[in-house]
Amino acid sequence: MTDTGILHVDMDAFYASVEATKDPSLRGKPVIVGGLGGRGVVTSASYEARAFGVASAMPIIRARRLCPHGIYLSNDFDAYLEYSRRIRDVFESVTPLVEPLSLDEAFLDVAGSVKLFGPPLEIARRIKRSIAALGLPCTVGVAPNKFLAKLASTIGKPDGLLVVPADDIESFLHPLPVTALWGVGETTGEELRRLGLKTVGDVARLGRKTLERALGEALGGHLYLLANGIDDRDVIPHEPARSIGSENTFGADLDDTGEILREILRLSDRTASRLRAKGMNGRTVTLKVRYSNFSTITRSRTPGAELDTPAEIYGIAKDLYLKLDPERPRIRLLGVTVSGLAPGPARRQLGLLDERAKGSPEISAAVDSIRHRWGDEAVAPATLLPPP
Repeated sequence: MTDTGILHVDMDAFYASVEATKDPSLRGKPVIVGGLGGRGVVTSASYEARAFGVASAMPIIRARRLCPHGIYLSNDFDAYLEYSRRIRDVFESVTPLVEPLSLDEAFLDVAGSVKLFGPPLEIARRIKRSIAALGLPCTVGVAPNKFLAKLASTIGKPDGLLVVPADDIESFLHPLPVTALWGVGETTGEELRRLGLKTVGDVARLGRKTLERALGEALGGHLYLLANGIDDRDVIPHEPARSIGSENTFGADLDDTGEILREILRLSDRTASRLRAKGMNGRTVTLKVRYSNFSTITRSRTPGAELDTPAEIYGIAKDLYLKLDPERPRIRLLGVTVSGLAPGPARRQLGLLDERAKGSPEISAAVDSIRHRWGDEAVAPATLLPPP
């Protein structure tokens, strides 16, 4: 693509901005959104809170030390989802080519919309006006490709609009530090600095072969292309989910096997419900375990048959857990995920003796119906019910 037909739209402090839209008295104040328990983390912070050093993924305890006078609010995911849907409607009003990256950001290919709405810059302004009408700020990057558009929106924050013209890529890109390149983290950044490369322009001028010898063919070639502003990835609308799962961080570390297995059952039940709600089945079950020392492991198994019921998922996740080292540390987080997704209910060939053991799809369908009408907590496996 030779023009500037790719947009990256990124909402500014999305959850905190939604809270300020719900309650306008919060505007201009240090708002911190997240889990407010002892192990909670910040999911969003207003720019007023960020001025005190508060950042996403920071433990709430640390945020309170940095910004004790801040306004702390619990996550309201129903509201965030609703506003995300409204934002998506804005995007789709100008182009069908929308690639969502999360609730609060997306790539748009607007090259085919120019005849209707004007040049990409005008489309970007139109989007900003429409989202502002919802009470929310956003930043838009406009560029010839996805890498440059996302970089432009990052540099343009907050509430900005930054255009990278196709004939001005070098002057925009080359003065930036090497960390501006996708794939350059702390380790790769240090390797580049050892090579005397401090800016993107330094990387571009070094030459592809030299980079490939120093960093490996894949990474070296990747960084060379980006440093020269080359990114040929298309905007892919409605990319299907690669996995569906659920995880939970516990208020107190777990050590009792019975309690741990009940939590694995709860997560398996939730994952199966989400899987069926999307009309999907899967083939691989993954158990994620984070220990009290913050080390994290995953264990996976692919049984060879499609699955979508709690009993099937739990049976595999339970077995994966029981094979872990019994001398392991206490457990801080558990997660159960199903991948290898395909559309439709799982296909089964059950014998006379294994129909109930596998978990009846009819029972699962009945549970889904009850939860749809009465809520997720209306029915649960008996093991998870509180004692009488």
